[in-house]
Amino acid sequence: MTSDFQDHFSGHASTYRQHRPGYPAALFDWLADAVQHHRHAWDCATGNGQAAAALADRFDHVTATDASAAQGAQATPITNVHYRTASAEDSGLADASTDLITVAQAAHWFDMPAFVREVERVLRPGGVLALWTYGLTRVTPAVDAIVDQYYHHTVGAYWPPERRHVETGYRDFVLPFEPLAAPQFTLQVSWTPAELVGYLRSWSATQRCIDATGEDVTQGLAEALAEVWPTDTRHAVHWPLSLRCVRRSVR
Repeated sequence: MTSDFQDHFSGHASTYRQHRPGYPAALFDWLADAVQHHRHAWDCATGNGQAAAALADRFDHVTATDASAAQGAQATPITNVHYRTASAEDSGLADASTDLITVAQAAHWFDMPAFVREVERVLRPGGVLALWTYGLTRVTPAVDAIVDQYYHHTVGAYWPPERRHVETGYRDFVLPFEPLAAPQFTLQVSWTPAELVGYLRSWSATQRCIDATGEDVTQGLAEALAEVWPTDTRHAVHWPLSLRCVRRSVR
């Protein structure tokens, strides 16, 4: 494991698990179709194992690693998923041992050049690397304005600098191999305002702000949302995914 790992989530791993949205099944169907073999997938920075669980239905074996032991402890045990603590840059996997490598909403925390070297070591010929991220949620114009204010101003100063990679949709990462065109995918859930507040509480910037100020800044957020969103109603909440994929040549 790299010595400079910055852990932004272990302190609220259970909150993260409870309030993060899941990924669409169509994404994993497409990823499975993108590779010829389905022997082994590596879900890197698995967090609480959301992506690993979906991959388990499509691959013979899944290795799910995370540098945070607390995050991995939140994962649901699955027969063909091996969870363990390891960094993105030092997976411990054998050379040329994986058909698919996935990184869900985490690549912005990596030492990217070191991670690329690890990908080049463990990905088999014909294998695919897929990184995806999602930015600000969209609900209604009134709700979006409140969330944007919260993101940019209330907790804006508490975002780590790596957050900029999310805002650019990972377009600035230099990846190896040949680009693989991917369709557009969207996360969507039906939430109450309380569930949205729970999600915003899981942000690393929210937790850093609370730690620094001693104030639960999500209380003011909930009050603002109550003015435009009745507490007992649900809205469709969605996030467009930014997906970057590359495929290693078979030669």
